[in-house]
Amino acid sequence: MSFMSEFREFAVKGSVVDLAVGVIIGAAFGKIVDSLVKDLIMPVVSRIFGGLDFSNWFIMLGTPPPGYSGPMTYEALTKAGVPLLAYGNVITVALNFVILAFIIFLMVKQINRMRGVTPPPPPPENVQLLREIRDALKK
Repeated sequence: MSFMSEFREFAVKGSVVDLAVGVIIGAAFGKIVDSLVKDLIMPVVSRIFGGLDFSNWFIMLGTPPPGYSGPMTYEALTKAGVPLLAYGNVITVALNFVILAFIIFLMVKQINRMRGVTPPPPPPENVQLLREIRDALKK
């Protein structure tokens, strides 16, 4: 089997194609959640906590260049070449992750409910009784 035919067989397998589709949809969905957090949730959080803006939470690891007179915001200092430890961005990304994980959890839960996936039935009574005897004998 030639290298190209082997690669083609690998690439068109259902699981590889499904994975590729999942990655593409996941990237697009991640952008939606990022916009949801940045444009809807963070302004509300900022309003509740009195103007709180996580993106401007940082620690300067260096000094601004001599003669710098711009604002002391993350964007301006980054453009000026000042090294920053931007822990506020990490908080925002962590919030994005939590929201994304929660939304995916809800989606999977709904899909399983629509498919009719139910937990397996409990084992028969005699099997349960044998397990209890086995566990008692181990003690």
